[in-house]
Amino acid sequence: MGPVESIRELVGPLVTAAGLELWDIEPAPGVIRVLVDRPGGVDLDTLGEVSVAVSTALDGYDVAPAGRYQLEVSSPGVERVLRTPAQYRRFIGKVLSVKTAVAIEGARRFRGVLLAVDDDGITLGPDPEADPREPSGVTGESRMAYSDIEKARTVLVWGPTPKPGSAGRGRRAAPSRARAATSSAPMKDPAP
Repeated sequence: MGPVESIRELVGPLVTAAGLELWDIEPAPGVIRVLVDRPGGVDLDTLGEVSVAVSTALDGYDVAPAGRYQLEVSSPGVERVLRTPAQYRRFIGKVLSVKTAVAIEGARRFRGVLLAVDDDGITLGPDPEADPREPSGVTGESRMAYSDIEKARTVLVWGPTPKPGSAGRGRRAAPSRARAATSSAPMKDPAP
């Protein structure tokens, strides 16, 4: 069993006992990131409590890396890395950015809508909001095996993209500094 699996086995029950889901463990040199989630999000008090429990558990067992390390317990964020079929299933219909280990259809980077997920891989379709000039856009359905995926993450979509040539149309300009500034000098009565 590798270090990530050992840490997962140790901290998983602690995270579950706090009413959270263990999303991922991300080891890095000198850092262990424990990513947790729950429907509706995770508040800072809960993260603090889980951090103390995880830190105590890691200190009591030899699953953490030798020497000093920093423990980070946080939510996976809005744009989150996907690793398991269950995680992918939660984002069917959403936009993903995928980097593959090998070229598929001549490319290694893809951005598209997650159409289907099964035990062997995923299927991406075109992102209707993507810029067609982007080389990473999926033009048809693309099937990818999990073994070919190096990294996949969700993409935060802010809203409709302005049409070419209409940037700024319909937006109010911010007031200039001179107009936005207020004076602290007393107002004088207008002359009679």
